[in-house]
Amino acid sequence: MRDIAVTLLVFGSIPLILKRPWFGIIVWTWLGFMNPHRMAWGFSTTMPFAYIIALTTIFAFATSKEPKQIPWTREAHVLAIFVAWMCITTVFAMFPDLAREQLIKVLKIQVMIFVAMMLIVDKYRLNLLVLTIALSIGFYGVKGGIFTIASGGIYHVQGPPGTFIEGNNEIGLALAMTVPLLYYSARQAVHRFARPALFVAMVLTAIAAIGTQSRGALLGMAAMGIMFWLKARQKFLIAALAVVSVFAIVSIMPQQWYDRMSTIQNYQADSSAVGRINAWKMAWNMAKDRPLGGGFESFQWITFRMYAPDPDEVHDSHSIYFQVLGHHGFVGLALFLILAIMMWFSASRLRRETKALPEMHWLGELATMVQVSLVAYLSAGAFLGLAYFDYYYNLVLIVIVGKAILARHRAAPKPVAVPVQGAASQLASADRQSIAVR
Repeated sequence: MRDIAVTLLVFGSIPLILKRPWFGIIVWTWLGFMNPHRMAWGFSTTMPFAYIIALTTIFAFATSKEPKQIPWTREAHVLAIFVAWMCITTVFAMFPDLAREQLIKVLKIQVMIFVAMMLIVDKYRLNLLVLTIALSIGFYGVKGGIFTIASGGIYHVQGPPGTFIEGNNEIGLALAMTVPLLYYSARQAVHRFARPALFVAMVLTAIAAIGTQSRGALLGMAAMGIMFWLKARQKFLIAALAVVSVFAIVSIMPQQWYDRMSTIQNYQADSSAVGRINAWKMAWNMAKDRPLGGGFESFQWITFRMYAPDPDEVHDSHSIYFQVLGHHGFVGLALFLILAIMMWFSASRLRRETKALPEMHWLGELATMVQVSLVAYLSAGAFLGLAYFDYYYNLVLIVIVGKAILARHRAAPKPVAVPVQGAASQLASADRQSIAVR
């Protein structure tokens, strides 16, 4: 039944996408974040739904009357240069076949990000995109939060198999990034039941992030929580929700969770942490020796033999920063960091510039929550190899689209107010002219 339901939903959306190409971005985002077909057991688990929707969206967009112009903000320029640089490093990759395979995956995401820049052009579409992201990951947050409470936190919360967020560390990062977007969606909700439901989902998602028992997710939640309280307007509400979440976590989590989290301070005795540091040193040495980096998928036993202090301790990158450094060298890391820094300052500017525009306050609040989500990604991502996670690039997309929406709002002609007395005299003059003609 799940296979049939997902298939009907996906193929049933195609006629609407052909009529409204922007809706294809919403469906593609839902498939990419929630991965509903991964929760089935039959034929739909291997169906290329995202590929089908992407092709349909691009075709519908190409044949539509939608404006076909990328908002070339500074973030869009840097992102395009970063994508081009990844293509260059792939040409000179140490493992070309593996690198090309990964590059294709990355390019699929980036192509749709740039298509979305042209299709998400107003408040309604942007808010629906944010809600889709929040609910897609929030689904696992609600499910994982309930599971953590019911099981007493004994078991790890996991993500859908065969996806970016399959492991407990990866889903923990995604959940931490989603809490601020759920808050924003709740603030924008107009239905009387939607707002409290989204706030409940927000608390359960926070509990689920801790329930992953990921140390990276804990650090991400701590950094995100501090920034959340500093940035949010409803500080009392945020504090109340935080108290509820912390009380629930303290009451639920078992001793094994506390034992695992305590290893953050004693990382020298943790073999996993030592292995990560060895991988980071390997990436540093490889980037110093190879200006273009090793290319995608270069964290292999051969490169550890060549560059690692301990050649027998082979690990994945376990860090978005060292992952990019090892794959694309210091230039790639610089582009990656510049993009994040530009996002932060652009979001701050959106918040400042919308304060004097009541009709655009929603955009300022969204930009603020993007900053909070970005803090979760940059802090937890320091210990996870998710540099190409499409969630991060959707945050980039939101900032770029937000800047374009604000620019169009300012460029739009404003209605000219006519004084009442002046208007009355104009009407009287028109009446006299009409009488003269008759």
